[in-house]
Amino acid sequence: MGMVWPSLRVFLALCAAVAITGAPALARSGGAITLPQQAELDGAVLDYESGRINAAQRRLSNLAARGVPAAQFNLAVMHLRGEMPLPDLRAARRLLEQAAKSGFVTAMFTLGQALEGGQFGKADLPLSHLWYGRAAHAGSVPAQVAVATAFYLGRGAHRDAESAARWYREAAKGGDVGAMYLLASMYEQGDGVDKDLRLARYWYDIAGRNGDEAAPSKVRELDARLAGPTTPP
Repeated sequence: MGMVWPSLRVFLALCAAVAITGAPALARSGGAITLPQQAELDGAVLDYESGRINAAQRRLSNLAARGVPAAQFNLAVMHLRGEMPLPDLRAARRLLEQAAKSGFVTAMFTLGQALEGGQFGKADLPLSHLWYGRAAHAGSVPAQVAVATAFYLGRGAHRDAESAARWYREAAKGGDVGAMYLLASMYEQGDGVDKDLRLARYWYDIAGRNGDEAAPSKVRELDARLAGPTTPP
Protein backbone atom coordinates (compact mmCIF):
# COMPACT_ATOMS: atom_id res chain seq x y z
CA MET A 1 0.00 0.00 0.00
CA GLY A 2 1.46 3.37 -0.98
CA MET A 3 2.50 6.15 1.31
CA VAL A 4 -0.23 8.72 1.97
CA TRP A 5 1.15 11.75 3.76
CA PRO A 6 -0.99 12.80 6.73
CA SER A 7 -2.63 16.08 7.58
CA LEU A 8 -0.44 18.89 8.91
CA ARG A 9 -1.53 18.17 12.47
CA VAL A 10 -0.64 14.51 12.17
CA PHE A 11 2.67 15.32 10.50
CA LEU A 12 3.57 17.68 13.35
CA ALA A 13 2.63 14.96 15.82
CA LEU A 14 4.91 12.55 13.99
CA CYS A 15 7.76 15.03 14.20
CA ALA A 16 7.11 15.47 17.92
CA ALA A 17 7.10 11.72 18.36
CA VAL A 18 10.71 11.44 17.21
CA ALA A 19 11.97 14.30 19.36
CA ILE A 20 14.37 13.40 22.16
CA THR A 21 12.59 13.56 25.49
CA GLY A 22 14.05 14.89 28.72
CA ALA A 23 16.73 13.03 30.61
CA PRO A 24 15.41 9.79 32.12
CA ALA A 25 15.02 9.31 35.84
CA LEU A 26 17.43 7.08 37.66
CA ALA A 27 16.26 3.47 37.71
CA ARG A 28 15.12 2.14 41.06
CA SER A 29 14.52 -1.43 39.99
CA GLY A 30 17.47 -3.71 39.48
CA GLY A 31 15.59 -6.61 37.96
CA ALA A 32 16.94 -10.02 38.89
CA ILE A 33 19.41 -8.99 41.58
CA THR A 34 19.95 -10.03 45.17
CA LEU A 35 18.23 -8.28 48.05
CA PRO A 36 21.51 -6.76 49.30
CA GLN A 37 22.19 -5.41 45.79
CA GLN A 38 18.68 -3.94 45.62
CA ALA A 39 19.19 -2.30 49.00
CA GLU A 40 22.50 -0.85 47.78
CA LEU A 41 20.81 0.40 44.60
CA ASP A 42 18.04 2.01 46.63
CA GLY A 43 20.69 3.67 48.80
CA ALA A 44 22.49 4.99 45.74
CA VAL A 45 19.31 6.53 44.35
CA LEU A 46 18.54 8.07 47.73
CA ASP A 47 22.06 9.52 47.86
CA TYR A 48 21.56 10.96 44.38
CA GLU A 49 18.18 12.48 45.18
CA SER A 50 19.63 14.01 48.35
CA GLY A 51 22.45 15.64 46.42
CA ARG A 52 25.18 13.28 47.61
CA ILE A 53 26.47 12.71 44.09
CA ASN A 54 29.88 11.33 45.07
CA ALA A 55 28.34 8.79 47.42
CA ALA A 56 25.84 7.75 44.74
CA GLN A 57 28.66 7.37 42.23
CA ARG A 58 30.65 5.12 44.56
CA ARG A 59 27.70 2.85 45.25
CA LEU A 60 26.66 2.67 41.60
CA SER A 61 30.20 2.06 40.37
CA ASN A 62 30.53 -0.86 42.76
CA LEU A 63 27.24 -2.35 41.58
CA ALA A 64 28.01 -1.70 37.91
CA ALA A 65 31.33 -3.51 38.22
CA ARG A 66 29.37 -6.48 39.57
CA GLY A 67 27.14 -6.46 36.49
CA VAL A 68 23.96 -4.86 37.85
CA PRO A 69 22.22 -3.38 34.76
CA ALA A 70 20.26 -0.71 36.65
CA ALA A 71 23.49 0.61 38.16
CA GLN A 72 25.14 0.65 34.74
CA PHE A 73 22.16 2.57 33.39
CA ASN A 74 22.19 5.07 36.27
CA LEU A 75 25.89 5.77 35.89
CA ALA A 76 25.38 6.30 32.16
CA VAL A 77 22.59 8.79 32.85
CA MET A 78 24.82 10.70 35.27
CA HIS A 79 27.54 10.89 32.62
CA LEU A 80 25.04 12.10 30.02
CA ARG A 81 23.77 14.78 32.40
CA GLY A 82 27.29 15.94 33.16
CA GLU A 83 26.85 15.10 36.85
CA MET A 84 29.96 12.97 37.21
CA PRO A 85 33.24 14.58 38.36
CA LEU A 86 34.65 13.73 34.92
CA PRO A 87 31.72 13.23 32.52
CA ASP A 88 32.64 10.76 29.79
CA LEU A 89 30.36 10.12 26.83
CA ARG A 90 32.33 7.03 25.85
CA ALA A 91 31.77 5.61 29.31
CA ALA A 92 28.08 6.53 29.08
CA ARG A 93 27.72 4.64 25.82
CA ARG A 94 29.64 1.61 27.11
CA LEU A 95 27.51 1.46 30.26
CA LEU A 96 24.26 1.86 28.34
CA GLU A 97 25.28 -0.89 25.93
CA GLN A 98 26.17 -3.20 28.82
CA ALA A 99 22.82 -2.62 30.49
CA ALA A 100 20.91 -2.91 27.21
CA LYS A 101 22.65 -6.15 26.22
CA SER A 102 21.70 -7.54 29.64
CA GLY A 103 18.04 -7.01 28.75
CA PHE A 104 17.43 -3.77 30.65
CA VAL A 105 14.64 -2.28 28.55
CA THR A 106 14.99 1.30 29.78
CA ALA A 107 18.64 1.22 28.74
CA MET A 108 17.68 -0.05 25.28
CA PHE A 109 15.30 2.87 24.80
CA THR A 110 17.68 5.46 26.24
CA LEU A 111 20.48 4.15 24.02
CA GLY A 112 18.17 4.54 21.03
CA GLN A 113 17.41 8.13 22.07
CA ALA A 114 21.07 9.01 22.53
CA LEU A 115 22.04 7.53 19.17
CA GLU A 116 19.17 9.34 17.45
CA GLY A 117 20.01 12.64 19.11
CA GLY A 118 23.74 12.44 18.36
CA GLN A 119 24.70 12.55 22.03
CA PHE A 120 27.73 10.37 21.35
CA GLY A 121 28.77 12.32 18.27
CA LYS A 122 27.19 11.93 14.85
CA ALA A 123 23.61 10.65 14.96
CA ASP A 124 23.22 7.00 13.96
CA LEU A 125 19.59 6.52 12.95
CA PRO A 126 19.83 2.89 11.77
CA LEU A 127 21.51 1.79 15.02
CA SER A 128 19.04 3.89 16.99
CA HIS A 129 16.20 2.10 15.20
CA LEU A 130 17.73 -1.26 16.08
CA TRP A 131 17.76 -0.47 19.80
CA TYR A 132 14.30 1.09 19.68
CA GLY A 133 13.15 -2.13 18.01
CA ARG A 134 14.58 -4.32 20.74
CA ALA A 135 12.93 -2.18 23.40
CA ALA A 136 9.65 -2.19 21.46
CA HIS A 137 9.63 -5.97 21.22
CA ALA A 138 10.28 -6.08 24.97
CA GLY A 139 7.14 -4.01 25.57
CA SER A 140 8.37 -0.40 25.86
CA VAL A 141 5.52 1.82 24.70
CA PRO A 142 7.73 4.88 23.97
CA ALA A 143 10.00 2.62 21.91
CA GLN A 144 7.00 1.30 19.99
CA VAL A 145 6.09 4.89 19.10
CA ALA A 146 9.68 5.56 18.03
CA VAL A 147 9.79 2.45 15.84
CA ALA A 148 6.44 3.28 14.26
CA THR A 149 7.55 6.83 13.52
CA ALA A 150 10.84 5.65 12.04
CA PHE A 151 8.94 3.39 9.65
CA TYR A 152 6.43 6.12 8.79
CA LEU A 153 8.98 8.83 8.09
CA GLY A 154 11.78 6.61 6.83
CA ARG A 155 14.11 7.76 9.62
CA GLY A 156 16.69 5.02 10.16
CA ALA A 157 14.42 2.51 8.46
CA HIS A 158 12.77 2.15 5.07
CA ARG A 159 9.38 3.79 4.70
CA ASP A 160 6.79 1.18 5.57
CA ALA A 161 3.34 2.49 6.49
CA GLU A 162 2.05 -1.02 7.24
CA SER A 163 4.77 -1.60 9.84
CA ALA A 164 4.19 1.90 11.19
CA ALA A 165 0.51 1.15 11.69
CA ARG A 166 1.32 -2.13 13.41
CA TRP A 167 3.60 -0.46 15.94
CA TYR A 168 1.30 2.53 16.48
CA ARG A 169 -1.42 -0.02 17.24
CA GLU A 170 0.79 -1.69 19.84
CA ALA A 171 1.61 1.67 21.42
CA ALA A 172 -2.04 2.70 21.34
CA LYS A 173 -3.02 -0.51 23.11
CA GLY A 174 -0.30 0.33 25.63
CA GLY A 175 -1.98 3.66 26.38
CA ASP A 176 -0.06 6.19 24.26
CA VAL A 177 -2.58 8.89 23.32
CA GLY A 178 -0.58 10.24 20.39
CA ALA A 179 -0.37 6.75 18.91
CA MET A 180 -4.14 6.39 19.29
CA TYR A 181 -4.71 9.55 17.25
CA LEU A 182 -2.15 8.65 14.61
CA LEU A 183 -3.57 5.15 14.22
CA ALA A 184 -7.05 6.64 13.85
CA SER A 185 -5.76 8.95 11.12
CA MET A 186 -4.20 6.01 9.29
CA TYR A 187 -7.49 4.09 9.38
CA GLU A 188 -9.33 7.19 8.19
CA GLN A 189 -7.02 7.59 5.20
CA GLY A 190 -6.34 3.93 4.46
CA ASP A 191 -2.65 4.55 5.05
CA GLY A 192 -0.80 1.31 5.83
CA VAL A 193 -4.13 -0.33 6.67
CA ASP A 194 -7.42 -0.91 4.91
CA LYS A 195 -9.55 2.22 5.11
CA ASP A 196 -12.04 1.73 7.93
CA LEU A 197 -13.95 4.75 9.22
CA ARG A 198 -15.45 2.77 12.09
CA LEU A 199 -12.04 1.78 13.39
CA ALA A 200 -10.87 5.34 12.82
CA ARG A 201 -13.79 6.60 14.90
CA TYR A 202 -13.03 4.01 17.60
CA TRP A 203 -9.42 5.15 18.03
CA TYR A 204 -10.29 8.86 17.79
CA ASP A 205 -12.85 8.28 20.52
CA ILE A 206 -10.34 6.47 22.74
CA ALA A 207 -7.79 9.24 22.12
CA GLY A 208 -10.37 11.86 23.07
CA ARG A 209 -11.35 10.02 26.23
CA ASN A 210 -7.69 10.02 27.18
CA GLY A 211 -7.17 13.73 26.73
CA ASP A 212 -6.44 14.46 23.05
CA GLU A 213 -8.11 17.81 22.41
CA ALA A 214 -8.56 17.44 18.65
CA ALA A 215 -9.97 13.91 18.70
CA PRO A 216 -13.58 14.72 19.78
CA SER A 217 -14.11 16.90 16.70
CA LYS A 218 -12.85 14.04 14.53
CA VAL A 219 -15.37 11.74 16.21
CA ARG A 220 -18.19 14.14 15.40
CA GLU A 221 -16.94 14.48 11.83
CA LEU A 222 -16.84 10.71 11.34
CA ASP A 223 -20.24 10.26 12.97
CA ALA A 224 -21.67 12.58 10.31
CA ARG A 225 -19.85 10.74 7.51
CA LEU A 226 -20.92 7.33 8.80
CA ALA A 227 -24.55 8.45 9.10
CA GLY A 228 -24.57 9.32 5.42
CA PRO A 229 -26.92 11.69 3.58
CA THR A 230 -30.44 12.05 4.91
CA THR A 231 -33.57 11.94 2.77
CA PRO A 232 -35.38 15.31 2.72
CA PRO A 233 -38.97 15.27 4.02
